[in-house]
Amino acid sequence: MTILVIGLGNPILGDDGAGWRVAEEIARETANNPEIEADCASLGGLSLMERLTGSEHVILVDTIYTGKKTIGTVSVFPLSELPDMSAGHTTAVHDTSLRNALSVGRSMNIPLPSDQDVLIVAIEAENVFDFSETLSSLVETAVPHAVKAVLQLIYSILGERYDFH
Repeated sequence: MTILVIGLGNPILGDDGAGWRVAEEIARETANNPEIEADCASLGGLSLMERLTGSEHVILVDTIYTGKKTIGTVSVFPLSELPDMSAGHTTAVHDTSLRNALSVGRSMNIPLPSDQDVLIVAIEAENVFDFSETLSSLVETAVPHAVKAVLQLIYSILGERYDFH
């Protein structure tokens, strides 16, 4: 496998389920390509690092709240541009940030992608704590745009080996 796409979040916490929706669509779109695997997860830090083991390229899809962009805005950036929140003690006591987990894993010679080979597709959202299986209208509208962004990233990695529909 060359590319691992993981939709992060929780599908029963409103807009936090958007990453799963994108990953499920990517799984349908790329089902016949053995170089691509799409999955959903509700984990981070060390557990997510373990899931990335052996992957050359990773695309993480999740919601994000920056307070700087309109709800539903889709952004694409490398993991290195995501603030490492572990410095502010915002991670769990028994876990760490993904960037720190990847660094520790690499120091132990675990085969992990570089930070530049971990790309983030983020959908700006605010409603991620209310119990609901429904996305807000702005985030729902953003899902196809996030799917398109992921497919474009896949194409940029695989080039001619990936045939867009």
